[in-house]
Amino acid sequence: MSGRISFRALIHEAFEGIGSRPSRLVITLIGTVLGIASLVATIGFAQTAAGQISQQFDALAATRVTVEPGSTKAAGGKERATAKLPWDSVDRVTPLAGVESAALIGKLPASLEVEAVQITDPSESQKASPPVLGASPELLDVVQGKIRAGRFFDAGHDARHDRVAVLGAEAAKRLGVNRITGQPAVFVDGRAYTVIGILGKVGTRATLLDSVIVPLETARSELGLGTAQNLDIRIDVGAGSVVAKQAPIALNPNSPDAFKVGAPTNTSSLQANVESDINVLFLAIGIVALIGGGIGIANVTLLSVSERRGEIGLRRALGARTRDIAQQFMLESVTIGILGGLIGVVVGLFALIAVCLVQNWTPVLALWAAPVGVVVGALVGLLAGGYPAIKAARVEPVDALRDS
Repeated sequence: MSGRISFRALIHEAFEGIGSRPSRLVITLIGTVLGIASLVATIGFAQTAAGQISQQFDALAATRVTVEPGSTKAAGGKERATAKLPWDSVDRVTPLAGVESAALIGKLPASLEVEAVQITDPSESQKASPPVLGASPELLDVVQGKIRAGRFFDAGHDARHDRVAVLGAEAAKRLGVNRITGQPAVFVDGRAYTVIGILGKVGTRATLLDSVIVPLETARSELGLGTAQNLDIRIDVGAGSVVAKQAPIALNPNSPDAFKVGAPTNTSSLQANVESDINVLFLAIGIVALIGGGIGIANVTLLSVSERRGEIGLRRALGARTRDIAQQFMLESVTIGILGGLIGVVVGLFALIAVCLVQNWTPVLALWAAPVGVVVGALVGLLAGGYPAIKAARVEPVDALRDS
């Protein structure tokens, strides 16, 4: 061999060097495959998780409008309500375009005592009673709640002012009510209310789980509820701005500005921040794994240089230049990196799909992730092979032949 080595011959030598030790090639590829697979999978996990978060934003925040009485500062710094929610608020807003259902909620004074038994033990330490709420029968649908046992009260209970109650899961636990068979009762302000249901979970208004809920008309006639504090409206996605404008007018055409309206806002910036944080976290994990793969390539290439000193010395003696030797080892490292990248992309995609199938998610992965994975693998091989290639190129022919 004299002068310079052709590119074709260089590729042939590099492939010969890689294929001559298949077991070592497999071990070397494992690090790169794991690194690239982690990188591709974590990019997919980040984007998929961000998509799930986005769906949660749409399912909860984008389908809810709340209306409360406005308030002003009165003498002494106390807030004074500027309006009252009409008792027929549900009937007024339900016909509005985009409204699916609505519920009126009123909170009763905290001084009301709620007990599971009417007999009080003076020696027993006093426990704080769960809050008592009066609500219209549509509440369960509006908050997307699930009944764990029994049922929720209906329009009939409300119209008859029945003394029935639904307990939130936490309130039921505090009161020692774990089932509704046998028609258990709780005593609100000394009066018995039959427990007809236990609320297991809610999509919104988590405070309901710690509350005793009675029909709105029962709360008005039996417990002295004077005003309602909240009107919750469940809407179609995208109807927030329309409902937010029309609901106050429907409640009080003369003073619509007297109400405080909470409507879905543009959550794109918040979602973008969450997605960015998730991407940074998962990419950091993938990069750490990738560094491990690069170190593996560098170590194996250095070992290969040490084992092939005789071959390197012979080639140098036959006229190969230091550049040719360096290019051969660089090409070997890059090839290993590309192979690791290709296999890693496939493994990462299968991992992403498998996790999404188990979790019942929709997998999301940018189109650029796969080719970037292969390119990153090649770059890792290029960087990892740099020092071993330089070391191989600096081997002196006489020393190499003497040691072989």
